[in-house]
Amino acid sequence: MKRKDNLVVGLDIGTTKICVVVAEIADNGVNIVGIGSHPSSGLRRGMVVNIDATVDSINKAVSDAELMAGCEISSVYVGIAGGHIKGFNSNGVIAIKGKEITEADLERVKEAASAVAIPMDREVIHSLPQEYIIDGEPGIQNPVGMAGVRLEARMHIVTGAVTSVQNIVKCCHQAGLDVCDIVLEPIASCESVLTPEEREVGTGLIDIGGGTTDLAVFSGNTIRHSFVLALGGNNMTNDISVGLRVPMAEAERIKLDFGTCLAESIPKDQVIELASVGGRKGRRLPRNILAEILEPRVEELFALVNREIEDAGMKEDISSAGIVLTGGASLLQGICEVAESVFQVPVRRGIPHGVSGLVDVVSNPTFATGVGLVLYGAKDEERKKFRIRDSNVFNRIISRMKQWFKEVW
Repeated sequence: MKRKDNLVVGLDIGTTKICVVVAEIADNGVNIVGIGSHPSSGLRRGMVVNIDATVDSINKAVSDAELMAGCEISSVYVGIAGGHIKGFNSNGVIAIKGKEITEADLERVKEAASAVAIPMDREVIHSLPQEYIIDGEPGIQNPVGMAGVRLEARMHIVTGAVTSVQNIVKCCHQAGLDVCDIVLEPIASCESVLTPEEREVGTGLIDIGGGTTDLAVFSGNTIRHSFVLALGGNNMTNDISVGLRVPMAEAERIKLDFGTCLAESIPKDQVIELASVGGRKGRRLPRNILAEILEPRVEELFALVNREIEDAGMKEDISSAGIVLTGGASLLQGICEVAESVFQVPVRRGIPHGVSGLVDVVSNPTFATGVGLVLYGAKDEERKKFRIRDSNVFNRIISRMKQWFKEVW
């Protein structure tokens, strides 16, 4: 198999599945040429708990994607989630040395906004500019070339536990893959499921995976808030397992085949078949019992996310375009209706778009993060290699020294 320079690969390391999406960057856009997926057994709530099992799952998913795409995969953009992820907003201010704002001024103000006290056990994953303010005038997206004496930047900083990031990078390296960048999963998903209009007027993106539920609020074409809740589809499966007294594997099958969270919409005569356990005779139960188990769990999940939105003061930001649900658990029947009753805003299910090629295969919310990662990678001109804190600090010092010598000489 050959290596191709114009390929971008997204690796979604999820709690329930490992997904690899291979895309080719062409003149007319991003073309999906290969997909690989394999059940994940080495993660819990978005965090690696078994490196060997995770590496094995990554290898199998990568092999399937390589076979379909007919290429060799060497580097990937990796999605990250988990309860350790924290996002917050930060401001930075600098004085402009000349009359005109330059790229160097832009980098200085970004560094000033990113210079926040972060514990040694945490690593900055993203520093995303929200807006720039020149001499008190807000709402500027690109200030380069403009005149001013005082430049302010508002940034959204996303941090994660160093050990969790290291474990993900280590799994990729053991699978023979270089990590171009680590991307927060809802930031990746927004690339594939949100429209430009939704990002402009204000939308909340909720990515419901197996182990985590990720929130990202967008407004004015930028991210305003991010949050990761350590609850997801696996909690629903566990409730079914306990409520119906069936094994977890059977509970997952029941959720996928018959799952619904609107009890009132189920006819009373509908029944579901439960597989036999230990040679015992199979059982039949009314389907609305399943809905009565799932509906309270889904309502609780959305209530926790809604409280986070209200506490962050973002309720007004999502009032126009509402909420977009994506991720595997968003396929649950009736979930959009329950979300509308909790959030009191319009809700739709987000399906990946903006790509060509194997569109029929990836037109599913479960591939939102994988497709989003390749779209994110297609915009990344540097294609850098991700490194943990020590290297980042070293590179920052070297870059600062080079800049200082330029200014002096």
